Amino acid sequence: MKILMFGRGVIAAMYGWALERAGHDVEFYVRPGRAADYGESIDLDVRDLRARRRGGGTWPVRYREELEADHGFELIVLSVQHYRLAEAAAFLAPRVGKATVLVFGNIWSEPLAAIGDLPVEQIAWGFPQGGGGFGEDGVLRGMLLPLAVFGTLGEPPTERERIVRQVFRDAGFRVRERPDFRGWSWVHFVSDAGLHSQGVRVGSLGSLARSRDDLREALLAGRELVPLLEARGIDVRRHRGALLLFRAPTWLTVPVLGWVLAHFPPARVNLEAHSDPDAREPREICRDVLAEARRLGVPVPRLEAAEPYFGLERTE
Repeated sequence: MKILMFGRGVIAAMYGWALERAGHDVEFYVRPGRAADYGESIDLDVRDLRARRRGGGTWPVRYREELEADHGFELIVLSVQHYRLAEAAAFLAPRVGKATVLVFGNIWSEPLAAIGDLPVEQIAWGFPQGGGGFGEDGVLRGMLLPLAVFGTLGEPPTERERIVRQVFRDAGFRVRERPDFRGWSWVHFVSDAGLHSQGVRVGSLGSLARSRDDLREALLAGRELVPLLEARGIDVRRHRGALLLFRAPTWLTVPVLGWVLAHFPPARVNLEAHSDPDAREPREICRDVLAEARRLGVPVPRLEAAEPYFGLERTE
């Protein structure tokens, strides 16, 4: 299959690498002028849990800085920060051609509103189960879990969506279905906001993992956000498993989470990847959740208290 990864972020690079290794023809779309900045290859050090081995080395990649509607791509993987999704969708809408677009990342607005003028019948919804970061030396270090989350907005998967799932299965990923993908995405988003609200106070999620007191505050911040999900119309009973970490007593969850972070490499690597104290995305997540809580009149005192640490002004 001819696949276009939109952008060259961590998720695009890691999954592009995995899909090319599975035999697909992979290219990256980047902004004009960026291809020369990025160079002709990506250096990777990836713990690949599909095969329980490390993968990496120098991976030659191909970029394109223009995209016409007759591009011939069958799948476009759109994995951008939630606050860039509308901009990316507006760019792709007149250029999508016949491709299926996999929206592969965080969503906080209504999903159909988030994709703008992209044709709904060409959309698939998913979420990556891996992460990492580019180091100062330019090496992408991260981890790929053997899972990939896919979902729908209450309807059975379309033929296009089934094909995308099979692409990932053929690449060695196990597919986990979320029929209420809208609700699941928002649960994931507020879970991130709870953790990040304390992470920005102490410097980063990487710093958060070193203190049980900080972990406790993060879990309590996440607990305060559950009523916001209900105010947005989410039936939280459908997502009990995803919310258990925040709703269970902290005397139980904090030691368990601390043990997981100390002994379970995927969790530890994921938090260590969020070690940049100046990273924008955690602050954007916290700020947008706080704005929604204020709009709906839901009290979120711990998130409110973290606001001085957001350090952001929206430029759009």
